[in-house]
Amino acid sequence: MSLQSPTRGDAETDGLADVFYPLYRLLFDDSSDFVDDLEGKLTEARMADTVEIYISRALGTGTILGGVLWIVGSLLGYGLFRFGVLTPDMLSLGIPVSSSQMAAFLRSLVVPVTVGLAGIVFGSIGFTIGFGGLVGLPYMWAGERKRNINILLPDAISFMYALSVGGLNQLEILRAMAEAEDTYDEIAREFQSIVNETENFGTDYRNAIRKQSLETPSEPLAQFLTDMMSIVNSGGDMESFLKDKKDAHMRTAKQQQEMTLETLELFGEMYMTLSLFPLLLVIILVIMGMLGNADERLLYGTIYLLIPLIGVAFLVLVSTVKQDDPGDGYLRPKGSSDRLRESTNKGLTHLGLVEGFVGRFRVFDRIKSGEREHRIKGILKAPHLFFRDHPLFTLALTVPAALLVVGVAVGAGWAPLSVQAWIDRPVWSSFIWAYVPIYLVCIPLAVFYEWNVYTRNAITGKLSTNLRKLSSANDTGQTLLDSIITVADTSSGKLADEFEVMYAKVNYGISLREAFVEFNNKYHLPRLARTIKLITEAQEASSEITDVLRTAAQASENTDDIERERISRTRMQVAIILMTYLTLLGVMAILQTQFIDVMAGLTDQASGSGGGAASGGQEFGGGVNPDLLSLLFFHAVSIQAVLAGLIAGYIRTAKITSGVKFVVILQTIALAVWVVVG
Repeated sequence: MSLQSPTRGDAETDGLADVFYPLYRLLFDDSSDFVDDLEGKLTEARMADTVEIYISRALGTGTILGGVLWIVGSLLGYGLFRFGVLTPDMLSLGIPVSSSQMAAFLRSLVVPVTVGLAGIVFGSIGFTIGFGGLVGLPYMWAGERKRNINILLPDAISFMYALSVGGLNQLEILRAMAEAEDTYDEIAREFQSIVNETENFGTDYRNAIRKQSLETPSEPLAQFLTDMMSIVNSGGDMESFLKDKKDAHMRTAKQQQEMTLETLELFGEMYMTLSLFPLLLVIILVIMGMLGNADERLLYGTIYLLIPLIGVAFLVLVSTVKQDDPGDGYLRPKGSSDRLRESTNKGLTHLGLVEGFVGRFRVFDRIKSGEREHRIKGILKAPHLFFRDHPLFTLALTVPAALLVVGVAVGAGWAPLSVQAWIDRPVWSSFIWAYVPIYLVCIPLAVFYEWNVYTRNAITGKLSTNLRKLSSANDTGQTLLDSIITVADTSSGKLADEFEVMYAKVNYGISLREAFVEFNNKYHLPRLARTIKLITEAQEASSEITDVLRTAAQASENTDDIERERISRTRMQVAIILMTYLTLLGVMAILQTQFIDVMAGLTDQASGSGGGAASGGQEFGGGVNPDLLSLLFFHAVSIQAVLAGLIAGYIRTAKITSGVKFVVILQTIALAVWVVVG
């Protein structure tokens, strides 16, 4: 059976590339560094297009998009003059002229030159986006593949070492690695290329390894393949080689984690500085407003534009460094039974084994209908368990509920609709329009998401310890199945319960491999999937897999060490972000109570002594409304609470959803403070 090597793109030429191929020949040299580098990236990204066709297509895309934006830019420039937004007198380079005729001539050139420049600028932007964006795709995909490979490489080498210990030869290890795409993703695809070269093209596997070492985007994998080729050529001990590489790459993984955490610490310090910048700007604008020189639009722009932009930019910056665990955690072994294949389908509407028989006989249609009713009744009977397993589905109920509550509030006249009503009641208006929907949506999501994380972590929490116990039990001569029930009887917790379930399934006729896979797919954790994959592959070769289990335990312990270090170090980053927010909130509250309110009171006294009729809600100091400032300050701290919460959660676990609980907590603190000061 040959393995397919997935590629991106289409190797066949298309009409657009054919049309612009002469332009490619005119502009580019086949031996240029740019073409050579892009060709390498196309290979690393597994894109099937030749570099000539790809650049030709990029030139065509850039030219078309540039032409469209050139027309848009020219029309926009003409429209600015046509509708009086700009006039020729507004634009001048200050060129000295000696006669009125020359001045009139230069003035007559303003409109066509401006329109032409607008077209050129927009056209250049369009060409850059079209051509540059398409050319940048191979670099982006190659970089993503490189990142994926580097993260999984230590576990992949542990997997190969375990197979070697289990008695598999070099070619069998290569094939097993190539078939492990459900677990090792891009690394498996690299080995698929090696297997395809040997099986479909008759290439010696040594040359196939050498070729792949030159084409992989990952330098560590390239070095590993090169070293492996040396062992193969010299007839060295593959098992010892893989053991040494496993240990070395585990140390490298820890060092890489250390570098990532140090970078996140630097980002935390950057965030502390950047997030306080809007606060300083707001203070400056308020003081300028007291002097009568402030532009109110700058204050709006700072709060509703600058603060969100800084938060989103920082979130994107962190995402370039923060590493999540690749894969979806599901195992899909080849050659599995219909029952296992159907049960591994993770679609919510998939009804399991019966899906494979629907349409053959009417009885299966009735069984499917009954299964659907059974599932619906199960969800209605225990909805909390359903939402625990699928936290995001709470949005299907909470979002409509939030919209309904806001709609009822508007209909009943509780929700302010005018700008002045918002200014008069800043806390209440924000509470109805923003805080109530956020609470209704985020609180259930946060509760069920954290419950889901706790449930899944209960499995991995004792995984290393139980793997060590399995190894010790197997070392005494027990089979893997007997070792499982021994560990289940001598251990506690959810993992021990799952071991008992697996033992019972095997006694009722299910193979041990299928029992392992079903257990993994129930929790679908990428880390657990790699461990189960290692065990199931090894136990098919022999029931005496003590060394394999010991290797799995060591890999799991290494992951535990990295995870503990990550939690410890990111806890400090989260504390920095939260303390920065609380500092911003405190300064805003002090500014509101000790400065704005005091100045408004002094202005009232001055107006009263002068016989004026001003009130506390009037503008003071040349144009600053204290009630408006209270609303704007409250919105500033509320927006910052959402962003700080999401960033804290993302730094913690590389998942945006984990920040929802921080959003709820920070929003509550902001609301409580402003109830007092606002």
